[in-house]
Amino acid sequence: MKFNRHVLITGGSSGIGASLVLAFAREGDRVTFTFCSGRIAAEKLCAASESGQVRAVSCDFNLQPDIDRLVAEVGSGVDVLIHNAAVGTKSVEKYEKDAGRQELLFMNVNALSPMRLTNGLLPAMKKAGAGKIVFISSVDGGIAQFPGSRYADGMSKAALTHFAKQLAAELVMSPLDIYTICPGATDTPMFQASTLNSMNEEQRKAFLQSIPAGRLVQPEEIADLALLLCSPLGKVLRGAVIDASLGIGSYPGVIRRG
Repeated sequence: MKFNRHVLITGGSSGIGASLVLAFAREGDRVTFTFCSGRIAAEKLCAASESGQVRAVSCDFNLQPDIDRLVAEVGSGVDVLIHNAAVGTKSVEKYEKDAGRQELLFMNVNALSPMRLTNGLLPAMKKAGAGKIVFISSVDGGIAQFPGSRYADGMSKAALTHFAKQLAAELVMSPLDIYTICPGATDTPMFQASTLNSMNEEQRKAFLQSIPAGRLVQPEEIADLALLLCSPLGKVLRGAVIDASLGIGSYPGVIRRG
């Protein structure tokens, strides 16, 4: 089934975001995605799309004026909104060196900014009488807790998931569909930086063996799940918070970090 919707994806230049961009463009959707510092990667992604209907927009989700500008630019034409932009345990260091301010950055980018962007676009989506909003949260915070994880990181994802659940409750009688996907250990630059890059070969092997299925989640799998949710087949799952972690969320203690 081919679509012709306008899909807005935040944080789309790499990892899960890039897979989302390519997946929705492949289905015939017009895709706008945001990037913060990865302009070169964003330009390459636009070129890699065969649809010719992909464009990149710069947006720093730590800055309210950038969010306001994005809302004004996309206006009332968003059919599908996917919140994917986030900072992680290591990537946060790229934007802020002070540990205390890093904690504020986690909460602002991972939780408050998706709320602000949603609030900016929601009136037009309600007026249109249709739409999908997908939150990409995390199994850490969104589903379970993992000893050793950074508090502010998990707290920000817990807050994002709460907002998604609250929004789903408030819109339960409306035609808008709300979904939350909570990926586990996913093969992305963010996860490599936060976890795998600090391990030696033996530790990586032990870590992968401790994960159900013995492998990482692939970004394309999360993108395919988002596609399903935004198709007619996903209607029955409206409001759902989905554990997409290959089972890690069912038993966090299964992970061995080396």
